[in-house]
Amino acid sequence: MKKIVIAENPSIAVGRLLDAGFEAGVVGGCVRDALLGLEPSDWDICTSAEPGEVLEVFSGFRIIETGLKHGTVTVVINGENIEISTFSIGGAFTKSLAEDLNRRDFTMNAIFYNDSCGIVDPFNGAADIEGRTIRCVEAADDRFREDPLRILRAIRFSSVLGFSIESSTREAMFRNTTLLSKVSCERVSSEFIKMLSGKNCSVMCGFADIIAFVIPEMKATIGFDQKNAYHPHDVWTHTVLAACSSDDLSVRLAMFFHDIGKPRCYSVDDSGVGHFYGHAEVSARMAEEIFRRLRFTAAEGIDKGMLEDVAELIELHDTDVAPAKKSVRRMLSKLGGRPDQFRRYLQARRADVLAQAAGKAASRLEGLEALEKIFEEVVAEKACLTLKDLAVSGSDVMASGVEKGADVGIVLRKLLEMVIDNPEINTREKLLGKIYEMKHPPD
Repeated sequence: MKKIVIAENPSIAVGRLLDAGFEAGVVGGCVRDALLGLEPSDWDICTSAEPGEVLEVFSGFRIIETGLKHGTVTVVINGENIEISTFSIGGAFTKSLAEDLNRRDFTMNAIFYNDSCGIVDPFNGAADIEGRTIRCVEAADDRFREDPLRILRAIRFSSVLGFSIESSTREAMFRNTTLLSKVSCERVSSEFIKMLSGKNCSVMCGFADIIAFVIPEMKATIGFDQKNAYHPHDVWTHTVLAACSSDDLSVRLAMFFHDIGKPRCYSVDDSGVGHFYGHAEVSARMAEEIFRRLRFTAAEGIDKGMLEDVAELIELHDTDVAPAKKSVRRMLSKLGGRPDQFRRYLQARRADVLAQAAGKAASRLEGLEALEKIFEEVVAEKACLTLKDLAVSGSDVMASGVEKGADVGIVLRKLLEMVIDNPEINTREKLLGKIYEMKHPPD
C-alpha cells in the first residue's frame, strides 16, 4: 500500500474524526499532488460527519463557520486553518464516500486516503495520474452539466500539470461549451488566470473556441492570416505563443491581449502585405474593457495597479526604443521612472519576437539585448526621470514669477524634458537659469 504522509495539522484533524467513529481522510488535489511527488499546497479533508457533528468533535478548538451552510467547517489547529467538508452528492450531505467520489470532476481528483484504509480509488485515478491524463469521472457530459466551470478547469489542469485531456472528455468540453454562460465572471477569470500561469499554457492553442466563448473578442483572431513575413502564425496562435514566452504573469497577461485589436486595424498594401496600424492602442482599450467585464481584480493575484501596468504594456508593446541612453531615459520617464515596468516592457518585446518568424528573430533579439544593457547602465546612473527628481520644485517656479496654476506644471514638465536629454543640467542653479530663459526668450 502506498503511504501518503499527511501534514501534521491536517493529520490531527483526520485522527480526531476517526477516533470519534466517523469516516475521514484527505481527498482531491492534495492526494493527486502527493502521488505526483509534489508537496500539496493545502489539504482537503472530507468526512462522513455532518457539520454539526464536526463542531462537536472539535468543540475545544476555534471554529470559523463561514462555510457551514455549504458543509464546510474551518477548524484552527496550531494556528492553521483546516477545512473539513462533509461528504456530499448534488449539494446534499451523504454518509457515503463512494457517492461523494462519484460526483467529483476528474478521476485524478477522485482519490481518498487515510492511514487506516490507504488509497480509495474507484475510478483508477492513480493510473490516469501515472499516464498524465485528465479524464472525467464516469459520464463527462453529466460532470460538465453539474458544474460547467469544470470545462475551464480541465484546460487549467492541462496547462499547470502538463497532462493531456482524454478524447471523450475533450469532446464533451466542446459539446458543452455554451454552458459556461451560466458561470459567474469571477469564477471564469480565476480559472483563466490559473491556466495562463501554467508552465504548459501553450495547450490553450487547442481550445480556441472555448476560450473565445468566455472572451468573445478573441474569436476574430482565430485563423486570422496576418499576410506578413514576420508572422507565419494566425493571430490566435501567435498570441498564445507570445504569452508563453515569459514567466512574469503581468507580461503573460499583456501578451495574451496584445494583438486582440489586430482584426479591427487590418489593412493590405499594394504588395499584398498585411498591416495593423494603431492596433496596440486599440488592443489596450479592448483589454481594459474585458478586465472590467470579467472582473479580473477578483482573480488570482490580480489588482487594479497590475491591470494598469498590463494595459500600459499592451499599448507600448509595438513601440521601439533606440539603443541610446537618451531614448531609454525618455521611455523610463514615460513609465513613471519604474525600472521594473521597463524590464516587463523588454520581456514583452522579447516575447513578441519569439512568437514571430524564427528566421527574422536573431537580429531583433540582439537589438533587445543591447537595449537591456544600456537600460541597466541608465538605472545605475540614477538619472532624473520624474518631476520629483528635479532639483527645483513648483515653489521655485512660482518664486521666479510664474503664476500659480497650470503654467507651473507646464514649466516643470519642460524642465524635465531638458534634464532627461541632458542630465548634467539638473542643478538648482542651472534649472533656475532655464526658467529665466523661458520667461525671457532671446529676440
